[in-house]
Amino acid sequence: MEQATAAERRSGRNETEDERADRMWTELIQEIRVAQMGVQILFGFLLTVVFTPTYADLGDTERTIYIVTVVLGATATGALIGPVSLHRLVSGRRIKPRAVEWASRLTFVGLVLLLATTTSSLLLILRVATHDGYVPYLVTGVVMWYLACWFVLPWWVRRRYTSTSGD
Repeated sequence: MEQATAAERRSGRNETEDERADRMWTELIQEIRVAQMGVQILFGFLLTVVFTPTYADLGDTERTIYIVTVVLGATATGALIGPVSLHRLVSGRRIKPRAVEWASRLTFVGLVLLLATTTSSLLLILRVATHDGYVPYLVTGVVMWYLACWFVLPWWVRRRYTSTSGD
């Protein structure tokens, strides 16, 4: 039986670079499907707001927040759909490992933009619904929760459970 290389021991799998890229691509696409669904529903809803009678009653600040939110939603949508286009345009070029890296980066950017879109949407809705001074505190609390769930916990798990010993 052959001695496993250090890279194989670190990955915990006996797979080639291409096999690893295939597996990682499949996992990434599953993750993107979840995020895409959320951003597309939110973005679709945002696009309809301007056509409602209530939009005319919004103040300048709320309209500005709305415009920023729509732009953030559009950019999040672009970033989260980008990996699909990337894969389609580079498919068959034997660069899947690089495509997976770039698709992963786009997905991360998309998640950050989705966080900003969701935050901005929440701010707009709560300002319109309540007009109370506690809105920024509610929004901050929700953003802290998102940061904890989306970034802090995964970062902690990664640091806590990633072995550097090569086992």
